Amino acid sequence: MTYARAGVDVSQVRKSHEALARRLESTFKTRKGKVGYPVFPIGHYAGLVDLNDGRVLSLHTDNVGTKVIIAQMMRKYDTIGIDCVAMCANDLICTGAEPISFLDYLAMATHDRLIVEEIAVGLVEGAKQAGMAIVGGETAIVPDLLSSDPGLDLVGMAAGICSRKDLILGDEIRKGDALVGVASSGIHSNGLTLARKILLRKYKLGENVPELGRSIGEELLEPTRIYVKPVLEATRKLEVHGLAHITGGAFAKLDRIVGQAKLGARIEELPSTPGIFRIIQKYGRISDREMYRTFNMGVGFILICPQKTEDAIIQLFTRYGHSAFDLGRVEKQRGIRVVDKIVE
Repeated sequence: MTYARAGVDVSQVRKSHEALARRLESTFKTRKGKVGYPVFPIGHYAGLVDLNDGRVLSLHTDNVGTKVIIAQMMRKYDTIGIDCVAMCANDLICTGAEPISFLDYLAMATHDRLIVEEIAVGLVEGAKQAGMAIVGGETAIVPDLLSSDPGLDLVGMAAGICSRKDLILGDEIRKGDALVGVASSGIHSNGLTLARKILLRKYKLGENVPELGRSIGEELLEPTRIYVKPVLEATRKLEVHGLAHITGGAFAKLDRIVGQAKLGARIEELPSTPGIFRIIQKYGRISDREMYRTFNMGVGFILICPQKTEDAIIQLFTRYGHSAFDLGRVEKQRGIRVVDKIVE
């Protein structure tokens, strides 16, 4: 089984993104000479616009994806709001920006006040973890657009702010820089289309799995870890050259960061693979390369720094209760290699 056969062809999506970006960048000229002129091409983790006062506004939008389907099947909606905030906040910090504001868009086939209130619980918890204010949002009832029972989609839009001189975009990455990985809390919010198709053929959603110590449904609903506070402290106190949130595209996503410096990366010291990924690979008969291009494999975030800074960053994350570890090194050869598996 592959992600493409499950319905998500990452390579085709990337080509569409590239074509769309070329068209959308034609709008940049509308802000030339004004506040809000873009300072970086489309394609990084967030959009960056100049505030003309030495600061840059960082903007991002994302959704929970098909994790919503698991929430629907479990009739449990109090954690997907955390995922929604995480998918935005964790991307904003990849530019060096501090997330400050969040908006949500909730589309539903039919209005259900109790579900809305449950989702709000997660949104508030996620915003607190990220240090953001939720300043508004939109709820749309669209029965003709979404199937019922109950039918919903949850999208987040977020803003962050950063001094222009403190932006971290990857262009200062150097050969030999260290890759510091930070553990994920599980599958997070990516690859669920493939995971569902494999796991729900083998297990019932509420079935307890000894290797996981809980049910498949509970495992898949584990909220995405939010890395904002330790990452911001690291970027303010230590030398950091690049930041990568490991989401859609998994380790291949590192290329958009180390590629800014026209370099590559080699990941050699992976942590023990969490049980959920071992189960998915076993029953889906998925190749190693496909796994590392689709899932985070236990690594939710990566910081790229000089080797002299590596130990201090690991200690900082440990103090925040995160597991951090040496992953590998930046190398001259382009591409991303995971223990000799070329993923990008």
